[in-house]
Amino acid sequence: MQILSKKEPILWFIGDILIFAFGLWLALLFRYGEIPDRVIIGEHLIPFSVLFAIWLIVFFIAGLYDTRTTRLKNELRDLLVSTQLVNGIIGIVFFYFIPYFGIAPKTILFIQILLSLGLIIPWRMYGEQLFGLRKRERAILIGSKKEVSELFDQVNNNTYDYFQFVALVDIEHTPENKLKEEFLHAYQASHATIIVCDVGSEKMLPILPELYALMFANVQFISVQKLYEEVLGRIPLTLLGHSWILENISLRSRFIYDALKRTMDVMISLVLIICTLPLLPLVALFVKLDDGGPVFIAQERVGEKMRIMRLFKVRSMSASDRGKWVTEDDDRITRAGKFLRKSRIDELPQLWSVLRGDLSLIGPRPDICDLGKQLAGMISYYNLRSTIKPGLSGWAQVNQEKPPQSVEETRLRLEYDLYYIKHRSFILDLKIALRTLKTLMMRAGI
Repeated sequence: MQILSKKEPILWFIGDILIFAFGLWLALLFRYGEIPDRVIIGEHLIPFSVLFAIWLIVFFIAGLYDTRTTRLKNELRDLLVSTQLVNGIIGIVFFYFIPYFGIAPKTILFIQILLSLGLIIPWRMYGEQLFGLRKRERAILIGSKKEVSELFDQVNNNTYDYFQFVALVDIEHTPENKLKEEFLHAYQASHATIIVCDVGSEKMLPILPELYALMFANVQFISVQKLYEEVLGRIPLTLLGHSWILENISLRSRFIYDALKRTMDVMISLVLIICTLPLLPLVALFVKLDDGGPVFIAQERVGEKMRIMRLFKVRSMSASDRGKWVTEDDDRITRAGKFLRKSRIDELPQLWSVLRGDLSLIGPRPDICDLGKQLAGMISYYNLRSTIKPGLSGWAQVNQEKPPQSVEETRLRLEYDLYYIKHRSFILDLKIALRTLKTLMMRAGI
């Protein structure tokens, strides 16, 4: 049930290199008004080659060589634009703050960025179809529950690359004695080459022989759970069970990853503490002038493996938020607290918890104990999010527009948290960190 060929990221990588190089050649042509000779090319080749290598690393960190971001066309265009903006900033720093190569090609850099962006967007979005490397195939989705309908809509409405759903077979509302007939009718009418389903479901038993026969007709089968993760970036709660949890959730240490992550936590939190320490007196004065109450508060939160830990925050509310969700227009939030929460300055004291080892910079946000107990009683598998160390920012935080304010929104957060727990890696942590910085910059109006 492979979704993506291993050759495709290599193809994208080679194409990106060629576009960067061709963009540089065109920029030199426009800048000098003639075909660049060996001398001009020689002056720019080495410094721009180093810069292009850095740009490709940024592309890799941004997820431009993984399946999820490259197959959702609506997301891909925006990601390419924002990534090239970051690359432009890197180029400015590279040439003007590190003048090692002795050139300051501001016009050439500007032209190259615009040209490469103009070339790379159509290449990434339409290149494979343009060169006949892949056609958008037709697929049938077989399943039940609302998650399957959500997947159907997301794939078709967001211009998911490589295939579109042409039929949906609902195994929950179709009588068992008519399921085979409905599936065969959908297949014969659509001539689908891909079938997305959950072959482990008992409700699939009546049509398993037909699915087996289609293997010899070159029909590809894709797991509905796997596709759901790829398209939506979360684990559907209603499609998982104890067997999935035992296979995908592990409490065992990942030595290299954990050691590297802990090293980065200590180094970055220490730098941030030193840099933000001068802010604390101003923040304290700000809070005191607002309502005269205490500057800091201590909270008991659910930590790794359900251990209780004590966190400190700059006070942003006039009353305790214990056991209750905090809404945007919550009247408990002080005037100073609105700014502190929006800028996340209220969480600066938690850097000490990162340094101490109770928190990580990246991980599921820890619940207040009382609220966590309530949610664990209402949502299945909720305590799974506490199998790893919590963090200041996480996959759910960069994908949800605002913190959960209901049980349904908390279920959604849990789906994102489970995705992170399953797929956590240094690259995913970097992506979360970059998206967190982007969010903070947007809030600051940068």
